Amino acid sequence: MLTNSPVLVLNQSYEPLNICPAKRALALVISGKAEMLENGLGCVRTSSASYAIPSVIKLEYIIRRPRAERKLTRVGVFHRDGYVCQYCGRGGELTIDHVIPRFRGGQHLWDNVVACCIPCNRKKAGQTLEQSGMKLKRPPVKPHGGYGFIIPRRYQNQLERWRKYLPQYIACLS
Repeated sequence: MLTNSPVLVLNQSYEPLNICPAKRALALVISGKAEMLENGLGCVRTSSASYAIPSVIKLEYIIRRPRAERKLTRVGVFHRDGYVCQYCGRGGELTIDHVIPRFRGGQHLWDNVVACCIPCNRKKAGQTLEQSGMKLKRPPVKPHGGYGFIIPRRYQNQLERWRKYLPQYIACLS
C-alpha cells in the first residue's frame, strides 16, 4: 500500500532526520508543518481532493538534535559492518555476536559486538575466538562521530530516489 511507503524526512536545514510512513508525511504536508520536495509515490484521492504522496519532505521548522554519543543498536552494528557476517563474509539473515562472550566478562560495547550470520554464531557459541578457531574480517570499533543518520537495510532500495538529499551518506557507501 502506498501510504506505508517510506518517506525521507529532512530538517529545515536539509539534514536527514528520519524515515516515516507516507501517511504520516502526507499529514505533515497537509497540516502545513512540512513541504513536499519530491513526489514519487503517486497520489491519494478523496471525495473532494487529490493529494500527491511525497517521497521526500522538509520540515518547516528546525529540530535541534544534540550531538550525543551514538547508541549501540542492532541496526547500527549491521550498518557499521556492511550488513555482512564478520566471520565468513556472507550477507543475509544476521544476528549480533559478542566477540568475548558476556558470561566470560565481555561487555555489550561497540568494540565487542559484530554482525554475525546464524551458522557462524552457532559454530562460535560461547567460545572465544581462539577456542573456536574463527577469525574476524575486521576488528569491531566504535563508529566515529556522534549522531549519525542510518538508513535501515529494508529502505536501501530507496537510495536512488533520495540520492540528492543524502550526499554524505551516499559517499560513505561508495
